[in-house]
Amino acid sequence: MSDYTKSTNFASKDNLTSGNPAKIVKGTEIDTEFNNIATAIATKQDYDADLAAFAAKTAPTGDVVGTTDTQGLTNKTLTNPTVTNYVETPFTANSSTAITLDLTNGTVQIITLTGNATITMPTATSGKSFVLFLKQDATGSRTVTWSTVKWPSGTAPTITSTASKQDIFSFFADGTNWYGVTVGQNYTP
Repeated sequence: MSDYTKSTNFASKDNLTSGNPAKIVKGTEIDTEFNNIATAIATKQDYDADLAAFAAKTAPTGDVVGTTDTQGLTNKTLTNPTVTNYVETPFTANSSTAITLDLTNGTVQIITLTGNATITMPTATSGKSFVLFLKQDATGSRTVTWSTVKWPSGTAPTITSTASKQDIFSFFADGTNWYGVTVGQNYTP
């Protein structure tokens, strides 16, 4: 990219006295100036290329939000974000004999057992994880059967049976399976 540099100082020729042969503007001087201008213009094309690249960008859709506004992030990808002081919304429910966990309700699930139950896991989407608080009701002694969970050593944990106590489990998916881990047991909520 080059800038235009003037070769001939035409204003200085105006200051010369009449009859001075240097006062005459020569055709070669004009040609030189026009060539310098043409070269400067031709080599500034990267500016046009930047505009073309910008014009090819797809504008974001939806509402534009300010720095203090909020916007939903449904189906958006965040790359390398730093999130501080966040709160997950827990999903709370009482069980029936069949519990189908749904992570669209949240990734913190709090289930109070009101009967013996079979827990059906959500689809094992790679990278998904969630925490499950499993509480006994005031009666206690409720049991759980886990469907499609891989546990350490291939053995599902025995849940705490004491009335009003809870266990905490964490689950991670690899795209095919859910892997369960006991975080802790026999908590008093």
